[in-house]
Amino acid sequence: MLTPSVEIIQLLSTFAPALTAPTFANALVLIYGTILAPGRRTVASALRVMGYSQEPNPGKFHRVLSRARWSPMQMSRRLLGLLVDTFVPEGFALVLLVDESLQRRTGKKIGYKGWFRDAVRSVGNKVAISLGIRWCCVCLLVQVPWSSRPWALPFLAVPVLSEKTCRRLGKTHRGGIWWTLYLLERVRAWYPDREIVLIGDGGYAAVELVAACQRLKVKLVSRLRLDAQLHAFAREKPASKRGPKPKKGERLRSLKAVFADPKTIWCQSEVAWYGGQIKQVGYCTGVCLWYTPGQDPVPIRWVLVRYEETNKRTGKVSVHVAVFFCSDVGDITLTAEAILGFYVSRWNIEVTFEEIRAHLGLETQRHWSVRAIERTTPCLFGLFSLVVLMAQRLHPQTLPFQESRWYSKEEATFSDVLAAVREHLWSARNNTYSLEIGQTILIPRELWRQVQQVLAYAA
Repeated sequence: MLTPSVEIIQLLSTFAPALTAPTFANALVLIYGTILAPGRRTVASALRVMGYSQEPNPGKFHRVLSRARWSPMQMSRRLLGLLVDTFVPEGFALVLLVDESLQRRTGKKIGYKGWFRDAVRSVGNKVAISLGIRWCCVCLLVQVPWSSRPWALPFLAVPVLSEKTCRRLGKTHRGGIWWTLYLLERVRAWYPDREIVLIGDGGYAAVELVAACQRLKVKLVSRLRLDAQLHAFAREKPASKRGPKPKKGERLRSLKAVFADPKTIWCQSEVAWYGGQIKQVGYCTGVCLWYTPGQDPVPIRWVLVRYEETNKRTGKVSVHVAVFFCSDVGDITLTAEAILGFYVSRWNIEVTFEEIRAHLGLETQRHWSVRAIERTTPCLFGLFSLVVLMAQRLHPQTLPFQESRWYSKEEATFSDVLAAVREHLWSARNNTYSLEIGQTILIPRELWRQVQQVLAYAA
């Protein structure tokens, strides 16, 4: 029997109203078992580690994911509420990161599978294609007490099907931009008065997304193409001129030409960069209209950045250029440095995807029904955030982390967070039966401590 601390029980009780009492009891067994189980994160492995290998009715645990009546969206709302109440003080903006991640799945019964670009296996100009399910994931960027870098904590995930898969299943094709708008509208409905900043890579640089963010009063920060069509704002139409009012003014020169122009004035600044570095960059910025054929132009603030990179192998220094933009042109506090800082922080979602694969067994599930697929992977994403919340309840200020003489760590990582939660759960296991004479086994304390550490850090 497992009896965790009061803090963990209170944390998980937040989700109880969204489930029936029997389903919630079975879900707790799966949550604890998935955290403690190494390797594959299947229902069977969760039951084994919890001591349910001889359970006469294991199907009731499978039905939690495949048939039980509960809403993943309602669970996401409760999880986001816990994250906001724990890590985001009142009056601070909700910084959301959005990106797509490919879950490699094969099998004839996996109806949602399709062929997608595999960003993990793609190297340089070589694009790798893998069979699997593409997920659009939204994370909340927070500052945890035991790490200097912000962490991206997932709370929403939906499958984004390919056009071929949608035709085969008879579904209307919805792209990543459509699903991002759908999820963003949900978050805005949950927090109608909170400032929200949405950060995405170049795949989310779309005029329709910018227009929707401006309608929802959400600040979108993303990367822009150098050849984007930029226009000046429309001038006032003379009263004597007939016809509709123009939506845009004359076309401006491309940002590529601005970068190549020797007369361009560059502002110099030191900004936070990838890997925790501070980089000296030059930038210029401006406000204009971004136009795409078939769409109404939208106002944006663009930031053209020039920076140097040194090749570690040859030592050659090369100059790089990138363009970023923000959909809010009226906020004077959102400087060019702030826009760069927001976009650089987007990399934390990539770290989260890798940690989930390495430590929570993403891509090891064996469900094949449609409802189980739609629930299992979002639950694993949400479990990452739930483990962080548990660790924060157990260690509010500092978190113990594993060190060795040949590997020095400056701060805790997710493996340490997971190990801290596992150690607490293992210690919460109660043996209610009494040992008979001759059944007592003495284990040296140091050996038992090493065994606990191996169990806690098992991938």
